[in-house]
Amino acid sequence: MSGREYKKGATSSTTNCASVTTGALGGVLKRNGCGRVIRATYVKDGVAITVGVAVFSTEAEALKAKNQAAGGIAPLAGAGVGDFCRATVCLRRANSIGRYAYFTQAGFTDGRKVTKADKPIFQASDDVNSFAFNQIYARGRAQASAAAGAPGE
Repeated sequence: MSGREYKKGATSSTTNCASVTTGALGGVLKRNGCGRVIRATYVKDGVAITVGVAVFSTEAEALKAKNQAAGGIAPLAGAGVGDFCRATVCLRRANSIGRYAYFTQAGFTDGRKVTKADKPIFQASDDVNSFAFNQIYARGRAQASAAAGAPGE
């Protein structure tokens, strides 16, 4: 993102949406009909961030989940990224586009508490949130284009 390179860590996908959350987010996802959560972790310069994309049947369900978000996506360690955001303060964010809601959890790999002054955390969160939005948007455009070009029934 804008010349900032992140290393991709572990990834996961599950239909048990609540199992990859912390706090109240699992209940929020379940109540709103989450069908799958896909997670990936990225790391750069001592900052790790997990993004979890929750898939819903409708845009309304995704928007409700985003608006009701409490708790967060569980940090995903592995593939060269150690534990982070365990028993410390981290930055959590939520957003949605179309039938997808996405949640991020960003923190320091050394376990330090995140404060409002920690610009690298906010930059990483902004970058990964923008990346998720752009990927989901591009997927939607590709699907719409394919559907528009499909022969009618």
